[in-house]
Amino acid sequence: MRRTAWSVGAVATVLVATLVTASGVGAAIAAPSYPSWGDVQAAKANAAATQAQVDRINGLLAGLQTASNAASEAAVKRAGEYGLAELNLQKATAKATDLQARADSAKSEADTLRAQSGKLAEQMGRAGGSDYALRLFLTSDEQKTSDSLLYQLGAVAKLGANATKLFAAADEQKNLATSLSAQADTAQKIRDQLAAKAKSALEAAQAAHAAAEAELASQQEHASTLYAQLALLKNTAASFEQQYAQGVAAAAAAAQAANGSAGAGTHWVSAPTGMTVNPAAAQAYAAGQLGRYGWGSDQMSCLVRLWNQESGWRANAVNPSSDAYGIAQALPPEKMSSAGPDWLTNANTQIDWGLTYIKGRYGSPCGAWAHEVSNNWY
Repeated sequence: MRRTAWSVGAVATVLVATLVTASGVGAAIAAPSYPSWGDVQAAKANAAATQAQVDRINGLLAGLQTASNAASEAAVKRAGEYGLAELNLQKATAKATDLQARADSAKSEADTLRAQSGKLAEQMGRAGGSDYALRLFLTSDEQKTSDSLLYQLGAVAKLGANATKLFAAADEQKNLATSLSAQADTAQKIRDQLAAKAKSALEAAQAAHAAAEAELASQQEHASTLYAQLALLKNTAASFEQQYAQGVAAAAAAAQAANGSAGAGTHWVSAPTGMTVNPAAAQAYAAGQLGRYGWGSDQMSCLVRLWNQESGWRANAVNPSSDAYGIAQALPPEKMSSAGPDWLTNANTQIDWGLTYIKGRYGSPCGAWAHEVSNNWY
Protein backbone atom coordinates (compact mmCIF):
# COMPACT_ATOMS: atom_id res chain seq x y z
CA MET A 1 0.00 0.00 0.00
CA ARG A 2 1.48 3.33 -1.05
CA ARG A 3 1.64 6.09 1.52
CA THR A 4 2.25 9.80 1.14
CA ALA A 5 5.20 11.18 3.07
CA TRP A 6 4.08 13.65 5.74
CA SER A 7 6.03 15.63 8.28
CA VAL A 8 4.99 15.34 11.92
CA GLY A 9 3.90 18.97 11.80
CA ALA A 10 1.75 18.38 8.74
CA VAL A 11 0.18 15.35 10.39
CA ALA A 12 -0.77 17.36 13.46
CA THR A 13 -2.13 20.21 11.35
CA VAL A 14 -4.33 17.99 9.19
CA LEU A 15 -5.56 15.90 12.12
CA VAL A 16 -6.45 18.91 14.26
CA ALA A 17 -8.15 20.61 11.30
CA THR A 18 -10.18 17.48 10.64
CA LEU A 19 -11.29 17.13 14.25
CA VAL A 20 -12.24 20.81 14.42
CA THR A 21 -14.27 20.44 11.23
CA ALA A 22 -15.97 17.33 12.60
CA SER A 23 -16.98 18.70 15.96
CA GLY A 24 -17.00 22.43 15.48
CA VAL A 25 -14.77 22.75 18.57
CA GLY A 26 -11.10 22.03 18.86
CA ALA A 27 -7.80 23.08 20.29
CA ALA A 28 -4.29 22.58 19.02
CA ILE A 29 -2.65 19.47 20.43
CA ALA A 30 1.03 19.80 21.19
CA ALA A 31 3.24 17.27 19.41
CA PRO A 32 4.77 14.77 21.86
CA SER A 33 8.42 15.01 22.75
CA TYR A 34 10.26 11.82 21.81
CA PRO A 35 13.39 10.67 23.69
CA SER A 36 16.71 10.84 21.88
CA TRP A 37 19.18 7.98 21.86
CA GLY A 38 21.26 10.11 24.22
CA ASP A 39 18.34 10.26 26.66
CA VAL A 40 18.04 6.49 26.53
CA GLN A 41 21.74 5.88 27.04
CA ALA A 42 21.80 8.27 29.99
CA ALA A 43 18.79 6.54 31.56
CA LYS A 44 20.65 3.26 31.71
CA ALA A 45 22.91 4.74 34.39
CA ASN A 46 20.52 3.73 37.18
CA ALA A 47 17.44 1.57 37.63
CA ALA A 48 15.08 4.40 38.53
CA ALA A 49 15.99 6.42 35.46
CA THR A 50 15.68 3.32 33.31
CA GLN A 51 12.19 2.55 34.59
CA ALA A 52 11.13 6.17 34.15
CA GLN A 53 12.28 6.13 30.54
CA VAL A 54 10.59 2.76 29.95
CA ASP A 55 7.35 4.17 31.32
CA ARG A 56 7.74 7.25 29.18
CA ILE A 57 8.28 5.21 26.00
CA ASN A 58 5.36 2.90 26.78
CA GLY A 59 3.21 5.98 27.28
CA LEU A 60 4.33 7.41 23.94
CA LEU A 61 3.57 4.11 22.18
CA ALA A 62 0.12 4.03 23.75
CA GLY A 63 -0.40 7.64 22.74
CA LEU A 64 0.59 6.89 19.15
CA GLN A 65 -1.94 4.06 19.03
CA THR A 66 -4.64 6.23 20.59
CA ALA A 67 -4.01 9.07 18.15
CA SER A 68 -4.02 6.71 15.19
CA ASN A 69 -7.24 5.08 16.35
CA ALA A 70 -8.88 8.47 16.93
CA ALA A 71 -7.95 9.66 13.45
CA SER A 72 -9.17 6.46 11.84
CA GLU A 73 -12.37 6.51 13.86
CA ALA A 74 -12.98 10.09 12.71
CA ALA A 75 -12.41 8.93 9.13
CA VAL A 76 -15.01 6.17 9.54
CA LYS A 77 -17.50 8.62 11.04
CA ARG A 78 -17.01 11.13 8.23
CA ALA A 79 -17.35 8.28 5.72
CA GLY A 80 -20.64 7.27 7.34
CA GLU A 81 -21.90 10.84 7.12
CA TYR A 82 -20.95 10.93 3.46
CA GLY A 83 -22.67 7.60 2.84
CA LEU A 84 -25.86 8.84 4.50
CA ALA A 85 -25.75 12.09 2.52
CA GLU A 86 -25.29 10.13 -0.70
CA LEU A 87 -28.22 7.82 0.10
CA ASN A 88 -30.44 10.83 0.83
CA LEU A 89 -29.32 12.40 -2.43
CA GLN A 90 -30.19 9.26 -4.37
CA LYS A 91 -33.65 9.15 -2.80
CA ALA A 92 -34.23 12.85 -3.50
CA THR A 93 -33.07 12.46 -7.08
CA ALA A 94 -35.41 9.52 -7.63
CA LYS A 95 -38.32 11.48 -6.13
CA ALA A 96 -37.66 14.57 -8.23
CA THR A 97 -37.35 12.46 -11.37
CA ASP A 98 -40.58 10.57 -10.60
CA LEU A 99 -42.55 13.76 -9.89
CA GLN A 100 -41.35 15.36 -13.10
CA ALA A 101 -42.26 12.25 -15.09
CA ARG A 102 -45.75 12.21 -13.54
CA ALA A 103 -46.16 15.91 -14.24
CA ASP A 104 -45.18 15.41 -17.87
CA SER A 105 -47.58 12.47 -18.15
CA ALA A 106 -50.44 14.46 -16.61
CA LYS A 107 -49.81 17.37 -18.98
CA SER A 108 -49.76 15.03 -21.97
CA GLU A 109 -53.04 13.42 -20.80
CA ALA A 110 -54.62 16.86 -20.34
CA ASP A 111 -53.62 17.86 -23.87
CA THR A 112 -55.08 14.65 -25.27
CA LEU A 113 -58.39 15.03 -23.41
CA ARG A 114 -58.69 18.67 -24.41
CA ALA A 115 -58.13 17.75 -28.04
CA GLN A 116 -60.79 15.00 -27.83
CA SER A 117 -63.32 17.31 -26.21
CA GLY A 118 -62.63 19.89 -28.90
CA LYS A 119 -63.40 17.37 -31.61
CA LEU A 120 -66.73 16.50 -29.97
CA ALA A 121 -67.63 20.16 -29.73
CA GLU A 122 -66.84 20.52 -33.39
CA GLN A 123 -69.08 17.56 -34.25
CA MET A 124 -71.93 19.07 -32.25
CA GLY A 125 -71.50 22.31 -34.11
CA ARG A 126 -71.74 20.57 -37.47
CA ALA A 127 -74.80 18.61 -36.34
CA GLY A 128 -76.59 21.78 -35.22
CA GLY A 129 -77.54 20.51 -31.78
CA SER A 130 -79.59 23.60 -30.84
CA ASP A 131 -81.66 23.26 -34.04
CA TYR A 132 -82.66 19.76 -33.04
CA ALA A 133 -83.90 20.95 -29.67
CA LEU A 134 -85.94 23.77 -31.29
CA ARG A 135 -87.49 21.40 -33.84
CA LEU A 136 -88.48 19.00 -31.07
CA PHE A 137 -90.20 21.84 -29.17
CA LEU A 138 -92.18 23.03 -32.19
CA THR A 139 -93.30 19.69 -33.59
CA SER A 140 -96.63 18.02 -32.81
CA ASP A 141 -96.99 15.04 -30.56
CA GLU A 142 -97.37 12.82 -33.60
CA GLN A 143 -94.19 14.20 -35.08
CA LYS A 144 -92.32 13.78 -31.78
CA THR A 145 -92.70 10.07 -32.11
CA SER A 146 -90.43 10.12 -35.09
CA ASP A 147 -87.64 7.69 -34.29
CA SER A 148 -85.25 9.54 -36.55
CA LEU A 149 -85.67 12.88 -34.81
CA LEU A 150 -85.45 11.43 -31.30
CA TYR A 151 -82.42 9.41 -32.23
CA GLN A 152 -80.65 12.42 -33.64
CA LEU A 153 -81.49 14.48 -30.57
CA GLY A 154 -80.24 11.71 -28.26
CA ALA A 155 -77.02 11.45 -30.21
CA VAL A 156 -76.41 15.17 -29.89
CA ALA A 157 -77.15 15.04 -26.13
CA LYS A 158 -74.73 12.16 -25.75
CA LEU A 159 -72.07 14.07 -27.63
CA GLY A 160 -72.63 17.01 -25.33
CA ALA A 161 -72.36 14.89 -22.19
CA ASN A 162 -69.18 13.25 -23.44
CA ALA A 163 -67.69 16.59 -24.32
CA THR A 164 -68.47 17.90 -20.84
CA LYS A 165 -66.83 14.89 -19.24
CA LEU A 166 -63.75 15.26 -21.41
CA PHE A 167 -63.49 18.95 -20.61
CA ALA A 168 -63.72 18.19 -16.88
CA ALA A 169 -61.16 15.39 -17.13
CA ALA A 170 -58.84 17.66 -19.11
CA ASP A 171 -59.09 20.36 -16.45
CA GLU A 172 -58.45 17.79 -13.72
CA GLN A 173 -55.33 16.54 -15.48
CA LYS A 174 -54.17 20.09 -16.10
CA ASN A 175 -54.51 20.92 -12.40
CA LEU A 176 -52.71 17.70 -11.49
CA ALA A 177 -49.90 18.54 -13.89
CA THR A 178 -49.55 22.01 -12.37
CA SER A 179 -49.46 20.57 -8.84
CA LEU A 180 -46.94 17.87 -9.75
CA SER A 181 -44.73 20.40 -11.55
CA ALA A 182 -44.65 22.55 -8.43
CA GLN A 183 -43.77 19.50 -6.32
CA ALA A 184 -41.08 18.52 -8.83
CA ASP A 185 -39.55 22.02 -8.65
CA THR A 186 -39.47 21.81 -4.84
CA ALA A 187 -38.00 18.31 -4.96
CA GLN A 188 -35.33 19.48 -7.41
CA LYS A 189 -34.33 22.32 -5.08
CA ILE A 190 -34.07 19.85 -2.19
CA ARG A 191 -32.07 17.53 -4.41
CA ASP A 192 -29.64 20.34 -5.28
CA GLN A 193 -29.21 21.16 -1.58
CA LEU A 194 -28.52 17.50 -0.79
CA ALA A 195 -26.05 17.30 -3.68
CA ALA A 196 -24.09 20.17 -2.15
CA LYS A 197 -24.25 18.49 1.26
CA ALA A 198 -23.03 15.18 -0.19
CA LYS A 199 -20.15 16.95 -1.93
CA SER A 200 -19.16 18.66 1.31
CA ALA A 201 -19.44 15.35 3.22
CA LEU A 202 -17.26 13.62 0.62
CA GLU A 203 -14.58 16.28 0.95
CA ALA A 204 -14.68 15.96 4.76
CA ALA A 205 -14.42 12.17 4.50
CA GLN A 206 -11.46 12.38 2.14
CA ALA A 207 -9.70 14.89 4.39
CA ALA A 208 -10.32 12.71 7.45
CA HIS A 209 -8.96 9.68 5.61
CA ALA A 210 -5.83 11.61 4.65
CA ALA A 211 -5.37 12.61 8.29
CA ALA A 212 -5.79 8.99 9.40
CA GLU A 213 -3.24 7.80 6.87
CA ALA A 214 -0.83 10.49 7.99
CA GLU A 215 -1.30 9.60 11.64
CA LEU A 216 -0.68 5.93 10.89
CA ALA A 217 2.49 6.83 8.99
CA SER A 218 3.63 8.88 11.96
CA GLN A 219 2.85 6.01 14.32
CA GLN A 220 4.81 3.52 12.25
CA GLU A 221 7.72 5.92 11.86
CA HIS A 222 8.09 6.62 15.58
CA ALA A 223 7.04 3.21 16.89
CA SER A 224 9.99 1.40 15.30
CA THR A 225 12.43 3.76 17.02
CA LEU A 226 10.60 3.61 20.33
CA TYR A 227 10.57 -0.19 20.34
CA ALA A 228 14.31 -0.20 19.63
CA GLN A 229 14.91 2.24 22.49
CA LEU A 230 12.73 0.16 24.77
CA ALA A 231 14.75 -2.93 23.89
CA LEU A 232 17.98 -1.12 24.71
CA LEU A 233 16.67 -0.10 28.11
CA LYS A 234 15.42 -3.61 28.92
CA ASN A 235 18.31 -5.47 27.27
CA THR A 236 15.96 -7.27 24.87
CA ALA A 237 15.35 -7.19 21.12
CA ALA A 238 13.12 -4.64 19.44
CA SER A 239 11.21 -7.44 17.71
CA PHE A 240 10.57 -9.04 21.10
CA GLU A 241 9.17 -5.80 22.51
CA GLN A 242 6.89 -5.36 19.51
CA GLN A 243 5.69 -8.96 19.63
CA TYR A 244 5.07 -8.64 23.36
CA ALA A 245 2.95 -5.52 22.80
CA GLN A 246 1.03 -7.29 20.06
CA GLY A 247 0.45 -10.26 22.35
CA VAL A 248 -0.93 -8.02 25.08
CA ALA A 249 -3.24 -6.37 22.56
CA ALA A 250 -4.38 -9.74 21.21
CA ALA A 251 -5.14 -11.00 24.72
CA ALA A 252 -7.16 -7.88 25.43
CA ALA A 253 -9.01 -8.33 22.14
CA ALA A 254 -9.83 -11.95 22.95
CA ALA A 255 -11.21 -10.94 26.34
CA GLN A 256 -13.17 -8.12 24.76
CA ALA A 257 -14.61 -10.45 22.12
CA ALA A 258 -16.47 -12.40 24.77
CA ASN A 259 -18.51 -9.30 25.59
CA GLY A 260 -18.09 -7.35 22.39
CA SER A 261 -20.24 -6.88 19.36
CA ALA A 262 -20.16 -6.52 15.62
CA GLY A 263 -22.58 -4.55 13.53
CA ALA A 264 -25.54 -5.66 11.47
CA GLY A 265 -24.09 -4.49 8.20
CA THR A 266 -26.96 -5.15 5.84
CA HIS A 267 -27.15 -1.43 4.98
CA TRP A 268 -23.59 -0.39 4.27
CA VAL A 269 -21.98 2.06 1.89
CA SER A 270 -18.45 2.28 0.54
CA ALA A 271 -16.19 4.70 2.39
CA PRO A 272 -14.14 6.97 0.07
CA THR A 273 -10.77 5.66 1.26
CA GLY A 274 -9.16 5.34 -2.15
CA MET A 275 -8.11 1.80 -1.28
CA THR A 276 -8.30 -1.16 -3.66
CA VAL A 277 -11.20 -3.37 -2.59
CA ASN A 278 -10.90 -7.03 -3.58
CA PRO A 279 -13.55 -9.31 -2.01
CA ALA A 280 -12.18 -12.39 -3.80
CA ALA A 281 -8.68 -11.84 -2.40
CA ALA A 282 -10.15 -11.23 1.05
CA GLN A 283 -12.00 -14.55 0.92
CA ALA A 284 -8.86 -16.35 -0.23
CA TYR A 285 -6.89 -14.92 2.69
CA ALA A 286 -9.62 -15.84 5.18
CA ALA A 287 -9.75 -19.41 3.85
CA GLY A 288 -6.03 -19.71 4.50
CA GLN A 289 -6.42 -18.60 8.13
CA LEU A 290 -9.10 -21.06 9.25
CA GLY A 291 -6.60 -23.68 10.40
CA ARG A 292 -4.98 -21.22 12.81
CA TYR A 293 -8.21 -21.18 14.78
CA GLY A 294 -8.72 -24.93 14.74
CA TRP A 295 -11.44 -24.85 12.08
CA GLY A 296 -11.86 -27.02 9.02
CA SER A 297 -12.61 -25.88 5.49
CA ASP A 298 -16.30 -26.66 6.08
CA GLN A 299 -16.52 -23.43 8.09
CA MET A 300 -15.70 -21.29 5.06
CA SER A 301 -19.18 -21.47 3.55
CA CYS A 302 -20.66 -20.06 6.76
CA LEU A 303 -18.03 -17.32 6.88
CA VAL A 304 -18.72 -16.36 3.27
CA ARG A 305 -22.45 -16.05 3.92
CA LEU A 306 -21.85 -14.15 7.16
CA TRP A 307 -19.58 -11.49 5.73
CA ASN A 308 -21.46 -11.35 2.44
CA GLN A 309 -24.44 -10.16 4.46
CA GLU A 310 -22.40 -7.89 6.72
CA SER A 311 -20.23 -6.11 4.18
CA GLY A 312 -20.02 -7.91 0.87
CA TRP A 313 -16.42 -8.67 1.95
CA ARG A 314 -15.53 -5.04 1.28
CA ALA A 315 -12.83 -3.60 3.52
CA ASN A 316 -14.21 -0.07 3.10
CA ALA A 317 -17.81 -0.90 4.04
CA VAL A 318 -19.32 1.42 6.64
CA ASN A 319 -22.78 1.39 8.18
CA PRO A 320 -23.95 5.05 8.20
CA SER A 321 -26.33 4.51 11.09
CA SER A 322 -23.87 2.88 13.50
CA ASP A 323 -20.36 3.50 12.05
CA ALA A 324 -19.68 -0.26 12.09
CA TYR A 325 -16.80 -0.71 9.69
CA GLY A 326 -14.85 -3.14 7.57
CA ILE A 327 -15.32 -6.68 6.37
CA ALA A 328 -16.39 -7.91 9.81
CA GLN A 329 -18.31 -4.67 10.58
CA ALA A 330 -16.49 -4.04 13.86
CA LEU A 331 -18.37 -1.81 16.28
CA PRO A 332 -16.75 0.43 17.36
CA PRO A 333 -14.30 0.13 14.47
CA GLU A 334 -11.14 1.02 16.41
CA LYS A 335 -11.37 -2.35 18.18
CA MET A 336 -9.64 -3.76 15.12
CA SER A 337 -6.41 -1.98 16.12
CA SER A 338 -5.70 -5.02 18.32
CA ALA A 339 -5.02 -6.90 15.09
CA GLY A 340 -2.87 -4.15 13.59
CA PRO A 341 -2.64 -0.37 13.29
CA ASP A 342 -3.57 -0.40 9.59
CA TRP A 343 -7.12 -1.69 10.17
CA LEU A 344 -8.65 1.24 8.31
CA THR A 345 -7.40 0.10 4.92
CA ASN A 346 -5.96 -3.41 5.31
CA ALA A 347 -8.43 -6.20 4.58
CA ASN A 348 -6.18 -8.87 6.10
CA THR A 349 -5.93 -7.00 9.41
CA GLN A 350 -9.72 -6.71 9.48
CA ILE A 351 -10.09 -10.43 8.79
CA ASP A 352 -7.61 -11.33 11.53
CA TRP A 353 -9.65 -9.30 13.99
CA GLY A 354 -12.93 -10.71 12.73
CA LEU A 355 -11.82 -14.33 13.05
CA THR A 356 -10.50 -13.69 16.56
CA TYR A 357 -13.82 -12.07 17.47
CA ILE A 358 -15.80 -15.02 16.09
CA LYS A 359 -13.59 -17.54 17.91
CA GLY A 360 -14.00 -15.76 21.23
CA ARG A 361 -17.74 -15.12 21.01
CA TYR A 362 -19.25 -17.92 18.90
CA GLY A 363 -16.58 -20.59 18.66
CA SER A 364 -16.79 -20.88 14.89
CA PRO A 365 -18.05 -19.10 11.74
CA CYS A 366 -21.04 -21.44 11.55
CA GLY A 367 -21.90 -20.54 15.14
CA ALA A 368 -21.71 -16.86 14.22
CA TRP A 369 -23.82 -17.42 11.10
CA ALA A 370 -26.51 -19.22 13.10
CA HIS A 371 -26.70 -16.22 15.43
CA GLU A 372 -26.86 -13.86 12.45
CA VAL A 373 -29.76 -15.79 10.93
CA SER A 374 -31.67 -15.70 14.19
CA ASN A 375 -30.94 -12.09 15.21
CA ASN A 376 -29.72 -10.26 12.10
CA TRP A 377 -26.48 -9.40 13.90
CA TYR A 378 -23.57 -11.27 15.39
